[in-house]
Amino acid sequence: MFFSQLFGSQSTPGSGGWLSGIGGARSEAGQIVTPDTALALTALQNCVTLLAESIAQLPLELYRRTAEGQREVARDHSLYRVLAWEPNEWQTPFEYREQGQIAAGLRGNAISLIDRDPDGTVTALYPVTDPVQVLRGNDRKPYYRINGAEPIPQRMVHHVRWISLNSYFGLSPIVLHANAIGHAQAIRQYAGKSFLNGTALSGVIERPRESPPIKEQSAVDKLVDEWQRKYGGSENAKKVALLQEGMTFKPLSMTNVDADLIAALKLTSLEIARIYKVPPHMIGELDKATFSNIEHQAIQFVIYTLLPWIKRHEQAMMRDFLLPSERAEYYIEFNVSGLLRGDQSSRFAAYAVARQWGWLSVNDIRRLENLPPIAGGDVYLQPLNMINAAMPPTSVKPTAEQVAEIEGIVQ
Repeated sequence: MFFSQLFGSQSTPGSGGWLSGIGGARSEAGQIVTPDTALALTALQNCVTLLAESIAQLPLELYRRTAEGQREVARDHSLYRVLAWEPNEWQTPFEYREQGQIAAGLRGNAISLIDRDPDGTVTALYPVTDPVQVLRGNDRKPYYRINGAEPIPQRMVHHVRWISLNSYFGLSPIVLHANAIGHAQAIRQYAGKSFLNGTALSGVIERPRESPPIKEQSAVDKLVDEWQRKYGGSENAKKVALLQEGMTFKPLSMTNVDADLIAALKLTSLEIARIYKVPPHMIGELDKATFSNIEHQAIQFVIYTLLPWIKRHEQAMMRDFLLPSERAEYYIEFNVSGLLRGDQSSRFAAYAVARQWGWLSVNDIRRLENLPPIAGGDVYLQPLNMINAAMPPTSVKPTAEQVAEIEGIVQ
């Protein structure tokens, strides 16, 4: 029934099919890179959770196409309950979508079991955290073996993939970029051991070479402790010290090794940000961020980073949740307009142009601003000096309303 023997496993060679949920890779730096160990890196955790929380907070709607070419929210469809407020018995919609995107961001695949009514309607979604083996059947459709059990068909599984080389199984960003992530882990491990085993001094007290040595260690300790007590800490900053017997205090600055370590740590953060196409300022790297470009970078994040993930989720949901007979009438969509609005003055200037030239009504603008509609707010304006381009100019006659409006202005 299955062609699993034709394919190797992503994480366990020789197992057949493609395997999700376990495994990792050893980087060239010697680190074992897995989704769990990689998530301990602050930059990677920031990127993964930023994508997950951004998608989870977006409004998700099930729409119905009307005969007039408009759309309306399909609240009467049973799928609406699952999407809007109850994906399963213990998770909120935010938690479910957040977990799914975290799984996709770490393992390249987010997989859930679909519970259906006898008529095929989706009633619940259960996220899968066990190892999943993806097999290809004779009908070229994927089948899923969860934790070694009998394979189940595609219609019982919701699967969101990252980029794929075989069209059945997404690549894991962690395994694919194990060297870059392992390099970051190795640098942080080196920094931790340096703090644990190394010595970092703020300065040294030097005595002249011709001075007689202090033979008792207790005398040396007493001298250093007295110095620290009088001049150490922020409360003793800027005090004046008097040194006797030709002694001098020599402060120690940061070494080149320390400076290179800081630069290497920053470079690894930027490398991880590149993996997920996240602007550096969104993970705390503000070196090149300015007030003039940070807003546009945020919009670029939505368009080039967030939207591809959103489209993966939307189209996977329409494929897995809607019956073939429903797909021409219904569709699922995230509302990202709130993330693209920019600052208030820019929005209001754009609304003014759209209102004056007639492609937005008052209620259209109020909906974009999450405000309730008002009576008479569905009127679309048209400038008086504009005519229908499809009509010859000689056939255009002013309407009674236009004449009355002009007479009112003249009077």
